[in-house]
Amino acid sequence: MKKRRSYLAFILLLTLTLLLSACGSKSKEEPATKEGGTQAGLLQEVKDRGVLKVGLMGTYQPYNFLNEKKEMDGFDADIAKEIAKRLGVDVEFVAQEFSGMIAGLQADKFDVVISQMTITDERKKQMDFTDPYITNHVKVIVQKDNNTIKSVEDFKGKDIGVGLGTNDETYLRTELLPKVGDFTIKTYDDVITSLKDLDAGRIDATINNMYAIKPVVEKNGFKIKAVGEPVKSDQAGIAVRKGNEAFVKELNNILGEMKKDGTYKKIYVKWFDEEPQE
Repeated sequence: MKKRRSYLAFILLLTLTLLLSACGSKSKEEPATKEGGTQAGLLQEVKDRGVLKVGLMGTYQPYNFLNEKKEMDGFDADIAKEIAKRLGVDVEFVAQEFSGMIAGLQADKFDVVISQMTITDERKKQMDFTDPYITNHVKVIVQKDNNTIKSVEDFKGKDIGVGLGTNDETYLRTELLPKVGDFTIKTYDDVITSLKDLDAGRIDATINNMYAIKPVVEKNGFKIKAVGEPVKSDQAGIAVRKGNEAFVKELNNILGEMKKDGTYKKIYVKWFDEEPQE
């Protein structure tokens, strides 16, 4: 009986030792994960996958939109394609309304956001950003025959349209409303609808940058105009999930190389018919 008990005790000890050994081996083979992936990081994950997943609106010409061939096109799309090329991977575009862009990034729906995501202190708490890759000047947009609104100071009592979840919406709500007095803010999921409402007189004004509205205005024949000096200037960066410093560093290196070798300038002139001022 004693021998049997000793034998069972030996078996149990041996089993426990093997289990502990297996756990130890696993911990060496699979490093503790960080936010946004394993210790290898998102950069290695993208390279291993062979695809860079890019989140963008796809309705924001000339930045990102579907062309006549139903392919993703535009300034942002070209920047994304060039980055993927220099990473040695393919690019996959994932269309997403801007209001859900941050949630989509955090839910791993895509690896990066390249969709005119303005860099703000509030967004930095939720995401990491590369260096800015474009600066946009935002102006007041009104109907062509409107001579009463010449700046944001004239917004009081008016209906003002703005993109839902955008930095412009935050600006209107947190900075402008307290400054100029009450006005009604109407939000939109895309630029075209907001300009249609402005052209039809359903809103009194909107704020946007001329690069964004020019092709839409020309295509649809909207009778609208920009007035006054720029309301503000925004810098957009590539947004990445928190905890992927190596990936952000590599993206910054690539952006720097693109500017140094003239590729960035070529893409910029292609879409805006002028050289970058930054």
